[in-house]
Amino acid sequence: MAMLRRTASSLTRLINSSIASRHHVNTFAAPSISTSNLFTRLTDFSTIQRSFSTEFDFSDSESRRRTLNRLLYRSKQRGLLELDLVLGKWVEDNIDSMDENGVKSLIQVLDLENPDLWRWLSGQEPPPESVIENPVFTAIREKVASNLDSYAAPETRATPGQPWVRGWDDIKKGKDSPVSGNQ
Repeated sequence: MAMLRRTASSLTRLINSSIASRHHVNTFAAPSISTSNLFTRLTDFSTIQRSFSTEFDFSDSESRRRTLNRLLYRSKQRGLLELDLVLGKWVEDNIDSMDENGVKSLIQVLDLENPDLWRWLSGQEPPPESVIENPVFTAIREKVASNLDSYAAPETRATPGQPWVRGWDDIKKGKDSPVSGNQ
């Protein structure tokens, strides 16, 4: 969802800059951008967006502060409450001690899609190898696992590889099954 928002806002900026540049040259001239040229610029946008998301400037304390605040905001406002809480708290606790490689790893984690990231962090699905190699993802996953071990009884958890929430109508009747839901 975050990638979609960034893409939409960048697309709007691209179109507005094309229109603005057209108007500054000569307001009475025909449009200087052809449809094929605009299409080429839009298709090249995906490569620009990927490289832009890992670029940051730590040359002075103000630019570092801005970058870290943006990343903290992105981690707390993902749109999925569970991820907002887990990522937001972890990033808030650890972002000040990160170096440039740590920040790049954090950006890679924040660029992952919410449903996939939540399933991988909560252990519902095994993450791909490229994600496991990310040190930030590994640290967050260890924190989630330690919190689960500290605060949740094993009986309340779904079996590995199964979703946690199965629905409201999953009342089970049996000797060893919970009364309702995942409780």
